[in-house]
Amino acid sequence: MNLAKVLGTVVATQKEVSIEGLKLLMLGVAGPDGELTGASVVAVDAVGAGEGEFVLYASGSSARQTVATEGKPVDAVVMAIVDSWDTDGELRYRKGRDG
Repeated sequence: MNLAKVLGTVVATQKEVSIEGLKLLMLGVAGPDGELTGASVVAVDAVGAGEGEFVLYASGSSARQTVATEGKPVDAVVMAIVDSWDTDGELRYRKGRDG
């Protein structure tokens, strides 16, 4: 799993039939401090995430193991919306307080 921030949505009117109806999100990969690393990824949204939220996403073959993506040609999927995290005993992020 990887930490990322939802930057926005991706719209593709022409796509593989098996992924029609799936919401695509543009994610900015984040480090443990919540700062974006500069890397980005497009992922299928399996949990209803919104712009500005921190999420956990899986990539590679793991991305095809959710109910929404099973057997579909996807390489990344958002499978959790982050409520909070801490590192070294210090709260780094809490939803609602920081974003």
